[in-house]
Amino acid sequence: MRSIWRTCTRVLGRDLLRDIGLVCLADAIVGISYGAIAVGSGFPVWAPMLLSVLVFAGASQFMFVGIIAAGGSPIAAVAAGLLANTRHLPFGFAIGDVLGKRWASRIAGSHLMVDESVAFALSQRDESRRRAAYWACGTGLFVCWNAGVVAGAYAGTAISDTGAFGLDAAFPAVLLALVLPSLRDRAARLPVFAGVAVALVTTPFLPAGLPVLLALAGVLAGMTTKEPVEPESEGVR
Repeated sequence: MRSIWRTCTRVLGRDLLRDIGLVCLADAIVGISYGAIAVGSGFPVWAPMLLSVLVFAGASQFMFVGIIAAGGSPIAAVAAGLLANTRHLPFGFAIGDVLGKRWASRIAGSHLMVDESVAFALSQRDESRRRAAYWACGTGLFVCWNAGVVAGAYAGTAISDTGAFGLDAAFPAVLLALVLPSLRDRAARLPVFAGVAVALVTTPFLPAGLPVLLALAGVLAGMTTKEPVEPESEGVR
């Protein structure tokens, strides 16, 4: 264990390892929330655990549980989850070099492809650090997320109302924290607000899950706007 720690510290540095560790800790807390909410919503204890191992995508898992718990169809729940994960297609192009060339490593690396592991990899300029950051973050998140889900699932059997403990607000709060910085970009505000408006207007009239899918209309609104190109300064190429 010490040799592994020394190797990781030498390649990544203590600061980067600390940042990865904090993200893993936060992810474990959200995993506890997910496991408790899933079981509290009527799912068997094994269901959130199995989803976490096979799917390993927090947003999709929360969508699936939330839509089913609200009375939505499994088809709408799966469709919402798949649409949420379409962002992995550009992710794959961006960090394909860190997955290696063997099929085994590429399959395993693809399963660990989440927002945080991709972000840490892309933030490194050195190729070896990119690869180490990706695998360290992805593996750490997989272990911490699933450990949190197991703890939350068993806690959910003893908690009758997860909302009373605020567990139902944990994941929306995390998503809001991730989205807020992007709203500084004028081009991002229109699709976000358009999607929110569509979801709010259609929620009272449509079955659970469909408003989430229709909110993707905000993407179309964003495609109609283009950032103005600033004139090139003299002497700058």
